[in-house]
Amino acid sequence: MLEQLNQALDHIERCLEAEAGREVDVAEVARIAMTSEYHFRRLFSALAGMPLSVYVRRRRMTLAGAEVLGGERTLLDVAVRYGYGSGEAFARAFRSVHGIGPGEARRTGATLTAQPRMSFRVVVEGSTTMRYRIVEKEAFRVVGRKARVPLVHEGVNAAAAAHVESLDEQAIVRMKELAHGQPEGVLSAVVHLTDSREEGAEVDYWIGVVTGPEAAADELDALDVPAGTWAVFDNHGPYPSALQELWRDVFTQWFPSNPYASRPGPELLRTQPVEIGAETDSQLWIPVERSGASAGV
Repeated sequence: MLEQLNQALDHIERCLEAEAGREVDVAEVARIAMTSEYHFRRLFSALAGMPLSVYVRRRRMTLAGAEVLGGERTLLDVAVRYGYGSGEAFARAFRSVHGIGPGEARRTGATLTAQPRMSFRVVVEGSTTMRYRIVEKEAFRVVGRKARVPLVHEGVNAAAAAHVESLDEQAIVRMKELAHGQPEGVLSAVVHLTDSREEGAEVDYWIGVVTGPEAAADELDALDVPAGTWAVFDNHGPYPSALQELWRDVFTQWFPSNPYASRPGPELLRTQPVEIGAETDSQLWIPVERSGASAGV
């Protein structure tokens, strides 16, 4: 799959270089990568550490920056060439990447910020194996309490921890009464609001239980989840670092090596609460689909 991903990146570069102002057709890029647009955005974000849209904007402004400093075109011509209808809009985009306006950059010969052209390659690190199984699951409902929190890649997520601490005993008891189905017991669920997996990107963070699709939520929040396929990963290690590494490895190692793509849906995590740094067993459920079925999307 890495070969297809690199071919997709080459296509992006051709769009930026040949027709600087042309919008990159992400559906076409995903087709070259032989996966769905949804999965390509998620996978790119996990591999690159930034959303695809941010990478494209930074690459476009890197190329535009060279032309601004080169001085062969007027600033308005550069703006139009890179798809901006006005000098003001171009200046805002330019400043967001370089920290300085194009006019001042040209006058002073300022140092600009370059986004290097990206490519993906395989790096062999040890002999870690990933234990997983594929599960077909009927429609279900997650019932519990949700909060909007930022993603944290390393260490304790203070906002998520505060949400857990805010749950009252009555709510937890009611969740346990409603629990029915796999994964069992009280769990967490993460719903991504955008394709970004950058540190700080906001997600809906649930504490709840899996139950039947018709279960009454009463005073609790409810999330309806349609039937679909799930990749289930078993994990053992220190909390929370082992879980954060597992999430990373699923997107940077498992997906590129297996014939599956991510699909919309909550990512479910069942784990036994322990002290920070203590060993614990966990189970991560990721919504997936066979990549061959979505390659033409």
